[in-house]
This record gives sequence, structure tokens and C-alpha cells, in this order.
Amino acid sequence: MLSENKLTLLQQLVANATDTEIIWTNGYLTGYLEAVKGTTTAPPAPAINNAEPKVTLKPTILYGTETGNSKKAASSLHAAFKKSKIQSKSTDIVQYSVSKLEKEELLLFVISTQGEGEFPLNAIAFYEELVASNIKLDNLKYAVFGLGDTSYPLFCNAAVLLNDALQEKGAQSILPLVKSDVDYNEEFANWQQQLLNLLLNNSTAITVSEAPAKTTVPHKKDYKGTVSHKVILNDHGSNKQTYHIEITGDEDVIYEPGDALGIIPKNSYESVIEIIGYFTDSPDRKVTFKNKTDTLLNWLTQLNIKGLSKKTLNSIGKLLGVNISYEKADLLDVLIENPVPVDIKIESLLELLLPIAPRLYSISSSAEAHEGQVHLTVNLNRFVANNKVKTGLASQYITDIPKKGEIDFYIHRNNNFRLPDADTDIIMIGPGTGIAPFRSFLAERDITGADGRNWLFFGEQHFTLDFYYQTEIQEWLNTGVLARFDGAFSRDQERKIYVQDRIKENATEFNQWLLDGASIYICGQKTPMSLDVENTIIEVIANERNIPVEEAKQVLESLELEGKYQKDVY
Repeated sequence: MLSENKLTLLQQLVANATDTEIIWTNGYLTGYLEAVKGTTTAPPAPAINNAEPKVTLKPTILYGTETGNSKKAASSLHAAFKKSKIQSKSTDIVQYSVSKLEKEELLLFVISTQGEGEFPLNAIAFYEELVASNIKLDNLKYAVFGLGDTSYPLFCNAAVLLNDALQEKGAQSILPLVKSDVDYNEEFANWQQQLLNLLLNNSTAITVSEAPAKTTVPHKKDYKGTVSHKVILNDHGSNKQTYHIEITGDEDVIYEPGDALGIIPKNSYESVIEIIGYFTDSPDRKVTFKNKTDTLLNWLTQLNIKGLSKKTLNSIGKLLGVNISYEKADLLDVLIENPVPVDIKIESLLELLLPIAPRLYSISSSAEAHEGQVHLTVNLNRFVANNKVKTGLASQYITDIPKKGEIDFYIHRNNNFRLPDADTDIIMIGPGTGIAPFRSFLAERDITGADGRNWLFFGEQHFTLDFYYQTEIQEWLNTGVLARFDGAFSRDQERKIYVQDRIKENATEFNQWLLDGASIYICGQKTPMSLDVENTIIEVIANERNIPVEEAKQVLESLELEGKYQKDVY
């Protein structure tokens, strides 16, 4: 609490300050407090003159994204620069050529990591071109912000690889590499403020930072539970096999609508025994690997042997002395087609395999409405690979757990997919298992008596076979929890109808809900569903408001920045 005299002085200072000076002061005080908490002393405040600083550097922001979070963060940074009168541009990294790097002064990267430490699809070509080039970047300054998940074995690996590649080419980092966990907002805000401080206070001669990267790795609480109920939601004759699974925790499980349940699946006993057989080894033989001793059976149960990445397959090919041309193959596929040389020990193979990455399933229950339980909506994933019908490791693992069977899990917080205020209208678009979080949303709004209207779009193949949670949806319509419901059952008529078609049919009312302040949510497959839905929303906005498509895109981007357009796609 400030004394009256100090408060008066502060108020006078703020009243006479420019926006830039207030931003600078905020950053300085933040840095001062951090310095006081640590071992360093606070940097002296440079003298402020009344003229706003002229920023001569024009940073370029490049984002690599799979689900849209990196794009959202990059847009936020771009908007902050614009507000501070710093000229910048934000670009999808897929549209940026490595040949332009030599002409850049300052590049800011916001990059996510996927699966086994891989780059998002839109960033792969850029990284590979950068590594293969002979480009010299001695005059380039840069900073990298990584988005990741500490539950995965190679946390923020794409950001680490990108940072290393830039340094190898001679580029100079102005800030330490940041590796952020799922809830990245606070760390990103700090990174953004540091960049503003650097550009506004020392725009012509940014000092290269040599400080080590600081990464806070929060502990994710592990839970144990029992499958208390399991039922297939599809009727006989359906092409799908979708399960409703209820898990009762051994203790209170803390989660919110929009969160996901994380599990680390295990390989089947049969697959592991078959692999060990190719090396004529014993599953009970003890092997020391990464400073830990365990049986071959246990090691291969927890290492990834399915859907291997191109990098892993190339390494296995070198070990076996063969060329593996296909991608996303299982280890068994490789061993069946390529004999193992007699001098190759199975330990050499273990060195090449990564731990199984967690799998996330959107929670379809509300802690308020389903006390003591966590519900999931899981589709048994079937697909054809290398001319063989296969099932997904995680979906097979979790749907194979019998009733009363035990399961280990954790809660994956998703603060970028949250319900708005109780009186705000929401539009939910969730075909297939994308309905899961919206069942959670509706159950939460029902039990808490939220005033906002709710509109649900759901789609599947057949009305009579694949209408998940039909009884509950009908009840919510009867009680008024659901103001609108639109179903799209694609194969019930000759012309396939999808959720985006239902949006078009209700274009006028859809647009009016947006004008009235409704928030939009999309959950489900990214490709092609979420892309098709997004393009349809843009089309509806453009047509209903009689504005160009580019302007409609900006409307949707603004909604996203405001947190009124949120996606949970995969």
C-alpha cells in the first residue's frame, strides 16, 4: 500500500506519461522485481525524454502451428507491436523462404512441437531447407518461443532444433530460448514484454543474450482410477465403434470443462513377444538401459513400436543395413520384411526407440454434474497401413480395459478451451467424438443454471446408428438448456451433409448470434473438418454482412484474439 504522498506522485506521473512510457515503466518495474528476487541487481533506468522512441527495427514474426495456438500467440505479439508503433509482420512459416533470411534484421519464431518431438507440418519444409542450406546469418538477430507439453518425451524439441540450426548458421539470439508448457499464456506475456522493452529502449543495438534458457516444468498430478462403466454408443450395423467410458478416481479428480484426460498406453504382450522372437532372445532377460535395469518384456511394453516416425525408421534401417521407404510403419512391419543380422543385439534397437507419448482424450463429463467421475468418448481407431488393417495403440488400449479394470491417468489443463461467462451465448460445433467437451459444457451449464443460450452442431454417419448421447440431447432441448440443435448425418441421403452445410442453412441466425456476442467452439478432426467449418463461418460472415472475404477473415481472427473463437482439434 502506497502512502498518500507517494500515490499522488504516481498518479501525476501516469497522467503526464505517454502510452510508450507507461509500457516501458511497467517492463522496468517487472524486471526490477525479478532482479530483487534473484541474485542480480536491477538495471539502472535509462533517462526518459518526452519524445516517443523511434523504433527502426522491423521484426518479422514466423509461426509454426498444428492446432492454432502458435498462430494465436504470434497474432497477439503482432498486435502488441502495432499498439506500440513498432512496424512488424506476422507470417505462417510455410509461406516463408529460407532465402529471405539474409535480408532480415530481426526474426521472432513461435513454434510448437508435435508427437515424437517433430515439427508441425507447416514448419517441416522450412527447417529442412534451413539445415541443408549454406546460408550465413551473422547479421540476423532472433528469438524463439516454443510451445509444448512436459508430458511428452521430447519437450519443445522443435523449438530446440530450430534454435540450434539458427545458431549453427551464425544467427544471434537476443533472448534465451523459452520452452513453455501447455498453459503458456503467462510465459508468453513475459516474453512479449521483454521484446517490447528491448525494441523500445534500445532499438538500434540490441544486445545478444547469453543467459541460459529458463524452463519451469510443473508437476502433473498422476491419478489412479477404475473403469466403472463402459458401453458402445453405436447401434448394430454401424461402421464405427465408439465407447462411452466412465472412470471413478481413487481420489477426487480435479478438472474443468474443456480439459482432457492423458494416458500413456502400453504395447500388447503379443506384439512385444513377437518382436523379441526376431532376435531369438528371452523376454525375461534383464537389460540395463538409460541407467535402469528391467526385463526386455517391460522395456518393449513402454517404448514406441507403432507408427514410427521417418527419423526413427531411418535409424532402424541403418541398424539393419536396409533402406526403409515407407513412413509411419510399425516395428513389426519392418522386422517381418527385413531379416535381422545375427550380430545385431536387441539393445541396439532399444537405443533407437522413444518412450510412448501420452494420448489425450477430451473429457465429456462435468465435475459438478458427475461427482467423482471422469467420462470419455473414445472411437476405436481403425485404419489401413501398408495394406494391413490396424487399430490405434491408445484407442485399442483404453477400450480393452475391462469394467472394474484399473487405469493410470493425469489431467491435461486446457485454458485455451474454456466456457465463457454464464450469461454469454455459445455455439458448439463437434462432429463425431468432437461432441465430448460439449457434453461437458452442457452438463456444467445445466447444473450451474447458466443463463447463456447454447447451440450445438453435431454430425456423424447415420441418425439411427451413430447419434451419440441422443437421449441427453433431447432432454436438454426439452428443458431449454439447448436453445438450438442441428444434426448432420452424412450417409442418410444420397448427397452427404456435414455440419458446415447446417451452418450455411442457418447463416442468418448464426451471424446474428455472433453479432449478439456469442462465442464459437470447434472440436474434432483438424483436417478436413475444422478447416471446412472455419471457411464456412468466414463465408457466412462475408455474405450476411456484405463484406469481402478478407475482411470476414479479420473478423474471425479478432474473435480468436478475444477468446471468443476457440478450437480443440487434432
